[in-house]
Amino acid sequence: MANERVTAGLASPGAAHAWRIAELEREVRELRRTNTLLRTYVAQRLDLDAHHDTGRPRTPAAPGHAQDARHPAGERPPNRPAPHPAPAPAPAPAVVLRALGPIEAVVGGRPVDLGAPKQRALLALLASTVGRPVACDVLVEELWTGSPPPAALSSLHAYVANLRRVLEPHRAPRTPPTVLRTSGRGYLLERRSVDVDVDRFTGRAALAWQLQESGDPHGALRAFDQALALWRGPAYAEAADSAYVRPDSARLHELRLSVTEGRCAALLAAGAHEIAVADLEAFVQDHPLREYGCELLGLALYRAGRQAEALAVLRTHQRRLAQELGIDPRPALQRLQQQILHHAPSLDWHPRPRPARPSAPRLRPPVAAPL
Repeated sequence: MANERVTAGLASPGAAHAWRIAELEREVRELRRTNTLLRTYVAQRLDLDAHHDTGRPRTPAAPGHAQDARHPAGERPPNRPAPHPAPAPAPAPAVVLRALGPIEAVVGGRPVDLGAPKQRALLALLASTVGRPVACDVLVEELWTGSPPPAALSSLHAYVANLRRVLEPHRAPRTPPTVLRTSGRGYLLERRSVDVDVDRFTGRAALAWQLQESGDPHGALRAFDQALALWRGPAYAEAADSAYVRPDSARLHELRLSVTEGRCAALLAAGAHEIAVADLEAFVQDHPLREYGCELLGLALYRAGRQAEALAVLRTHQRRLAQELGIDPRPALQRLQQQILHHAPSLDWHPRPRPARPSAPRLRPPVAAPL
């Protein structure tokens, strides 16, 4: 009956018009309520973003309006590039060895005790050939200087075991070593796990000569100083008498002398003549037959205004070569002597301009647009 009355009432034009107005009013109320909810939600989201940008703690979002509702899983916000993972840093060597003097090892940033003299000599022997295996027979022969006792091989294995515990203190039991490894019938220090100061010395020396050739004496001087600062005594000191180590020890000693001469040449190129004179006088006294050192000393004395002493140094060196070796000085020394006698302008020092550093581009102020 109620439905029939409603249907009958709607049949009249006036009733239908009133019902339509009531429906429109209801829709307006629904729209206003929806608008209010949207405004509240947007205000909450803006407040959350502001907290996130300023680094303050996030407040919980309203139920039903979580972050995932805006950007479903696996999707990125629009106009934002995908983050690139940071490159993983190269693994640092596990052990730092210092062989330019008494053998030392640094593990985890701390120096470690390398034990008895023969155990230290064993590490010095292996440090002279990092990355290459040394046969046990050779190690026994070198450690006991040709007269090994009957238990020498057992003692060698004990030294190796002790060094492994020192160089890899956190290695798990029954796991293969990564620093002092077994290779065939011998042992080797793994190059990827060991940083030896010998390699750093040769690298800094090569860089110094490169800088000097490119006309940067100040940079070359810094690199030479860094290379020489690595030395603390004879290379592989504990095994310096070993025939196996002697060739590389002699090579490094000769390279050290050449680096010292290169440093003095960089001093002259930088205009530090008096400092070069002091260093070269001591060097030539210790190594009187090195002709390049004598040549540098003669040039340094001349540039320091000591022409007579420069000529005396060159003539003394000439007599020493004739008496001890029966040879004449090399042509460069003879030419330097003649140039000093004649005050050749080519011997004078001329400062070189330092390499210019690239400057940041200057930004022009914005030009106002015409009104």
